[in-house]
Amino acid sequence: MTYVVTDNCIRCKYMDCVEVCPVDCFYEGENMLVINPSECIDCGVCEPECPAEAILPDTENGLEKWLELNTKYSAEWPNITVKGDAPADADAMSGIENKLEKFFSPEPGTGS
Repeated sequence: MTYVVTDNCIRCKYMDCVEVCPVDCFYEGENMLVINPSECIDCGVCEPECPAEAILPDTENGLEKWLELNTKYSAEWPNITVKGDAPADADAMSGIENKLEKFFSPEPGTGS
């Protein structure tokens, strides 16, 4: 089991999760974060820290595409270990459906 970042992180990107991760397995894209599943130790401390409730265990049904996305982009994007500022419209973007199709950017973030 591992944890994955899902749809609601897109354009929310609160980053509360990165500072509690004991193994620094978060990677930053332009408008979302991902978890490297091979680095995640399944401790679960990140899940309750996410205000957008975008972090889920990969054992939940229907998360295969998110496991693939997290795996792919954690290999391409820079590591992030320090919480940055969330986007100004993060609260307004939380809960919008189908954000992957509408808003996802494959571009890397700046990392830390």
